[in-house]
Amino acid sequence: MKKAQVLLLFVLMLSTSVFAQKTFTLSSKDLGGEGTKTLEFNGFGCSGLNQSPQLSWENAPEGTQSFAITMYDPDAPTGSGFWHWVVFDIPLASSELVANAGNVALNLAPKGAVQSRTDYGINGFGGPCPPEGHGFHQYIITVYALKTSTLGLDANVNPAIVGFNLWNQTLAKASIIAYYKR
Repeated sequence: MKKAQVLLLFVLMLSTSVFAQKTFTLSSKDLGGEGTKTLEFNGFGCSGLNQSPQLSWENAPEGTQSFAITMYDPDAPTGSGFWHWVVFDIPLASSELVANAGNVALNLAPKGAVQSRTDYGINGFGGPCPPEGHGFHQYIITVYALKTSTLGLDANVNPAIVGFNLWNQTLAKASIIAYYKR
């Protein structure tokens, strides 16, 4: 009996070490607390600095060829949510977007990355600006590990088309949810 238990333990240890894969994760140094105010959009009745957060990711799955990042508010009173940021064709060698990389004029995003239209009608990052008194909104920031090096889209494409292409090319994704209200 003892021999069978030792063998079973060895098989379990072997299967854990052989088949274990690290989890694809997304993190940010900038999200949480009062720092959200700097992310707030400047317009639509909001007066924030409209600075995109620093984001970093690790443990992309085998076969990843590029990355994409989106920020989406499913709680927006539009019937279809609200896309605040859509970035794709982020090169495989990248594992971070620095703070304010969503400002296309500053050119801080990795070379080759495309920041397409948001539901604000702008390219780049458009921060939170929920209606006053509407309660907390979720801002889902997602990094996608993609099985293609490029989506073949340009900066004028709308979020729905990018989303369809992401759905078709995603190997894995990781998200952070930030909450904000006015």
